[in-house]
Amino acid sequence: MNSISAALAASAVKKRPKDSNKGTFGRLLCICGSYGMAGAAMLCTGAALRCGAGLVDAAVPASIYPIVAARLPEAVYTVYQDDFSPVFSSLKKASACVMGCGLSTKYPQRVENVLQNCRVPLVLDADALNCIAKDISVLDTAQAPLVLTPHPGEMARLLGCSVLQVQADRAGAAASFSKKHHVILVLKGAGTLVAAPDGRILQNTTGNPGMARGGSGDLLAGMIGSFLAQGVEPYTAAAASVYLHGLAGDRCAAALSQQAMLPQDLLHQLPQIFLEIERGQSVFSET
Repeated sequence: MNSISAALAASAVKKRPKDSNKGTFGRLLCICGSYGMAGAAMLCTGAALRCGAGLVDAAVPASIYPIVAARLPEAVYTVYQDDFSPVFSSLKKASACVMGCGLSTKYPQRVENVLQNCRVPLVLDADALNCIAKDISVLDTAQAPLVLTPHPGEMARLLGCSVLQVQADRAGAAASFSKKHHVILVLKGAGTLVAAPDGRILQNTTGNPGMARGGSGDLLAGMIGSFLAQGVEPYTAAAASVYLHGLAGDRCAAALSQQAMLPQDLLHQLPQIFLEIERGQSVFSET
């Protein structure tokens, strides 16, 4: 199996023309967070902002809006309460969407409705995956390119099997699911896999056990969404994000230790990585 290359990862980072404006780099809608899960919304939205999207719209419930907005002034916000319709209005303006980080599973119908109405690339993560696990046939109703980012537990729920079965044949599980449901499948874990419906599959070589903690996946979902919003095709967006996410994690581990590093520390590594890419430096896998 081939590995995600540094060149592929760098290819997702587009040169920014001198006459560009925020509209040049897309608009990402992040439907994330719920009461008690403000951190997931902050990490996803923060990663999306750091990865270059022109505008990041965080759709959050009113209960966590003050918390998230106080930490991320660069985002715009779609604030909703019981009425979810403002989110659909924002979805019509988006060039990509991420749904699920800290969302809760209280309203599974909302996930199905977004799946069926979204017309731009859509990343489903965490609770969005849990919401559809009982009936994954809804994936086949999607009208837009899909990127799914399950960890082994979520993959097992989607497949209706055990985590041990998933881990026993990770490549087989990722490849068959991707092909059957026509999605880009990112199976997280040590050596994260990225599978495409046409049979392509790549394994990641960056990352470390210090990233095995809550919040890491929220960052990855936001990164993928950000590249999708900028027009990067889904397989490249997913593979590049996985690589860069792991590279940021490796640099955190080198600076802070695997024991003490936190997901939010990865955000602080991304600017230096992008700076080196913009300068054309070979920055990868040296940590």
